[in-house]
Amino acid sequence: MQSLLASLSVFMLLWLLHMQNLIVVASIGATAFVVFTMPQDVTAKPRNVVGGHLVGFACGSLCALIPHQTLTFSAMVYSLAVGSSILIMVTIDTEHPPAAGTALGVVIAGFSTAMMFSIVASILMLAIIHHILKPYLKELI
Repeated sequence: MQSLLASLSVFMLLWLLHMQNLIVVASIGATAFVVFTMPQDVTAKPRNVVGGHLVGFACGSLCALIPHQTLTFSAMVYSLAVGSSILIMVTIDTEHPPAAGTALGVVIAGFSTAMMFSIVASILMLAIIHHILKPYLKELI
């Protein structure tokens, strides 16, 4: 039942994240994995899921504004996006490891309102499903 629910959720997330936003699908998919296989884990809490991805999106969006045309500068900007998102998540106690992937995906793809709405809708959907089904979900790991 859990794997069917996880598959259905990931399918809906893919629908929300259109082709131009597929770069962040890996981090949202990793979030679905955490939420459905480790529902009691601190990183699966709705606060961490929503807060972590919002921090990742914000850091990725801000770092996307930094010009990075060469390979060296690109690597530095990508590292800055991931590192700053991790630092802020730890500071405000919203640790969610897949959200660092959101920061990386956003800085690579660049900011777009469509991506913002897709990420927000995806993480809210996962957080709501987790909150409703938490009593029925079992630890699989």
